[in-house]
Amino acid sequence: MKKLICLVLLLVAAGTVYAQNTVKAGKDITESNAIPATQLAGKMGDKEQMHTKVSGTVESVCQMKGCWMKVNTENGGTMRVMFKDYAFFVPKDITGKTVVFEGEARKKLVSVADLQHYAKDAGKSKEEIAGITKPEEELTFIAEGVIVK
Repeated sequence: MKKLICLVLLLVAAGTVYAQNTVKAGKDITESNAIPATQLAGKMGDKEQMHTKVSGTVESVCQMKGCWMKVNTENGGTMRVMFKDYAFFVPKDITGKTVVFEGEARKKLVSVADLQHYAKDAGKSKEEIAGITKPEEELTFIAEGVIVK
């Protein structure tokens, strides 16, 4: 009986530690069947958009509110992940952490104004922001839910 009680307490403690290290935001999602962010572009092929679940490493986060994050992709690139209907945010201190997110991947042309806005949110200098003069083709993601591990 003592062994059973100890086992139950150990499992509860382990679950508590896991819960404290995991943050969920938005729609309740699971980690199962997530594809690596490094494979997303290849999985999309010629599609302009695709509903999927992705896992990856956070490269940077909006330092104003946590209203977007950039996740590492293939060949040293990044993908901006924004949150559906601006309904939730992520912690601002998750750079380097692993995330899982589900929603809509999209290929789109991002305007100069939007790129400058994102640079301002990221804390870039006025000179760096002024240096943004051309729109960029980007792979972006509108997440319905996020898990930060």
